[in-house]
Amino acid sequence: MSTNNFPRVFLKQKEEKEIQQGYPWVFDNEISHIKHRDDEHSEWKNENLPECTVSDGSAVEVYTKAGGFLGTGIINRKSKITVRLIGSEHADKILEDSGRYWEKRVKNAYSLRCNYYRDYDSYRLIFAEADFIPGFICERFCNEENRVYLVVQFLSLSCEVFRSELISALVKVCNPCGIYERSDASVRDKEGLAQTSGWIDDGGNASAENSDLDTKLTIIENGIKLCVDIANGQKTGYFLDQKFNREAAALFCKDKIVLDTFTHTGAFGLNAVKAGAKKVISVDISQEAVEMVNKNIKINRAEKVMTAVCADVFDLLKKYEADGEKFDVIILDPPAFTKSAKMIEKAYGGYKEINLRAMRLLNENGILVTCSCSYFMESHMFCDMIMHAAMDSHKRIQILEKRGAGPDHPVLLGYPKSEYLKCVVCRVI
Repeated sequence: MSTNNFPRVFLKQKEEKEIQQGYPWVFDNEISHIKHRDDEHSEWKNENLPECTVSDGSAVEVYTKAGGFLGTGIINRKSKITVRLIGSEHADKILEDSGRYWEKRVKNAYSLRCNYYRDYDSYRLIFAEADFIPGFICERFCNEENRVYLVVQFLSLSCEVFRSELISALVKVCNPCGIYERSDASVRDKEGLAQTSGWIDDGGNASAENSDLDTKLTIIENGIKLCVDIANGQKTGYFLDQKFNREAAALFCKDKIVLDTFTHTGAFGLNAVKAGAKKVISVDISQEAVEMVNKNIKINRAEKVMTAVCADVFDLLKKYEADGEKFDVIILDPPAFTKSAKMIEKAYGGYKEINLRAMRLLNENGILVTCSCSYFMESHMFCDMIMHAAMDSHKRIQILEKRGAGPDHPVLLGYPKSEYLKCVVCRVI
């Protein structure tokens, strides 16, 4: 056991197995007790979690019931995820030079992406727990002038306490023209943190100096120009995880009529245009999204082929079926229909409905590219849904490919939440 004075979190019997397999979270109901020094008397004392006086945001060491060391984390009693592990070393080793520690993590993440992406590419640089920086997201956007901007999200207290060290490391490694914060996600409420957004300086503080920088960037992905709104777009402004899936879908689009649903920025549709599609209809329920799609259509000179439609996809699919419309390729890329296990049955029904209706709208031997970004809709369940949608639509399905997120979204073994995106390419017969 460590001889340092950091608080020690002891787990209940047999609760260590998942952590030993790589799981980076400790939930409140897994904790037996916490042992820490009494500041007044400098004596060690044991406390149950509800009575624990260790300050939120403090570094703690996590142990098995028998006293085996598991790792160091940051405690937050406001969250059900009471401890997020930040390393397998003892706390004093991490905190003796935390700046260097986090710089090494950022450099490791950057060097991994350099194997797959070039300097002018945009990609996710830090993928939270999967890159061993819990709760922290960083997107690297490179605009058409090869200027790099970063968009960051501090989604947990475990990374918030190292804000200045992480920003300093990003500046050193990436030398960005600006860093924009999108910590305006509701998950921060569960961490006891206020939501915030805006340009930040090299120390992670609000920056008045950068306030005049444009938050609308034009990036180039797969040879296509895409306007991205990092201030107002969903999450960080653009979904970088589908880059290679967009290319895969485009392989089937030459001389075809394509329906691109839940389009967001029109990226799937524009990849289809680039591949030589005869006609593309891109649909989103958000008028702001449709305006962005129209802008992207214009800057790619795709007006003769591609049209943006503002509509509820569920209603539009019904209308197309009633009108006898047919398509050769349909892309379904909806938002997560569930963010909890409790709602999975309802989500299953939603996925099944849009897939069933899409199958009915496809010409014989048509291609369905269907996606889910909900971790709770596991891969086997997603394919089961496709099978039952095919049964109800009286179609037969050949699965041509099962795909996931790009390599900038690595999957951490032992942490299944990092494998969230499913993309299945089907031929519908």
